[in-house]
Amino acid sequence: MSKIVEANEKIAEKVVAGYKKIEAGVVGGYKKIETGVVEGFGKVSDKCVETLFAKEGETVEDAKKRLSGEK
Repeated sequence: MSKIVEANEKIAEKVVAGYKKIEAGVVGGYKKIETGVVEGFGKVSDKCVETLFAKEGETVEDAKKRLSGEK
């Protein structure tokens, strides 16, 4: 009986290790995609603010502050 238990424990360890590798790959891939999307949105947002709302000579950051009501 103890050989079956030992074999079962080894199988369980391998399954858990495989799951953790898959989980790390999926989470890592998601984070890369998320970062890319957020950076892309920031670039598009900045370009829109620069083109549509910034006054002449005003930086994007200054235009965003002015539009949000910050001083």
